[in-house]
Amino acid sequence: MPSPAHDSSRTLAEARQTLARQQAGGRRSIGQRSADLKRQHYAGKLARLAMAIGAIVLATMVAGMVINGIGLTGLFVAVLAVIAASFVFGRYPRMKVPDLATLNTGDVRQMVGRTELWLEAQRPALPAPAVQLVDQIGVQLDALGLQLQGIDQAQPAAQEVRKLVGEHLPGMVASYRRIPAHLRSEQREGRSADQQLADGLGKISREIDDVTRQLAAGDLDALAIQGRFLDYKYGGAIEGPPAAGAG
Repeated sequence: MPSPAHDSSRTLAEARQTLARQQAGGRRSIGQRSADLKRQHYAGKLARLAMAIGAIVLATMVAGMVINGIGLTGLFVAVLAVIAASFVFGRYPRMKVPDLATLNTGDVRQMVGRTELWLEAQRPALPAPAVQLVDQIGVQLDALGLQLQGIDQAQPAAQEVRKLVGEHLPGMVASYRRIPAHLRSEQREGRSADQQLADGLGKISREIDDVTRQLAAGDLDALAIQGRFLDYKYGGAIEGPPAAGAG
C-alpha cells in the first residue's frame, strides 16, 4: 500500500493538472484580466490543499513515531484524510461572481477585471450575437486595462471609464436579463430585446475602442469631454420588458 507521502505527492500532481485544465479552458475567460483573477483563486486553493496534505502527512509521521508505527488501519485513515482534504479544498471556496452593485468599486483596473468576470457569468443567458460581442468586448477590456496603467484614479479619464465599463455596460446586460425569457424575441417598435441588446453592445464596443485609442494617444482632454455614451444611455438598447399585450 502506498505511503501517505507518496499518495500526497500524487494528489498534488493531480491537483496541479486540474488547475492547468481550468486555466487553459475549463470555463473559458473572455479576457486576460478575468483569467488572472481566476488563476489567483485556483492558485490559492492549491496552496491551501498543499498545506492541508502536508499537515496530514506530518501528523501521520509524528503519530507513527510516538506509538511506534500506525499500522494498516492508521495508514488507511491517513489516505482517507488526504482524499477528503483533496475533495474539500478542491471544491471550496468556490470563486464568487462579483455582484452588480460592487463592480464599480476600487481601482479602475480591478473594476475592469471584475466586469469581465461578471460578463462571463452572464454569457449562458445571452443570445448568440450578444455572446460574440461579449467575447469581443472582453478582448477590448484587456487593451483598455493596459492603457489605464499609471492613470490617476481622480482623472476625468478614469471616471469616464468607470461610467462606461462599470455602469453602462453591465447595466445594459442586467436590464436585458430582467426581461422574461419568452418576451425577449418579441418585436417591439420593430426590434426585439435580443436585437436591441446586440445593437447596444455594438455601440459599447465601439465606445471602448474609441476610449482606448484616446488613452493610447494621451488625449485625456478629448476623453473628458466626449461623453457620447451618456447621450444614448446604454445605447438605447434595453428599456425594459414589452408592455402587456405588445406584439
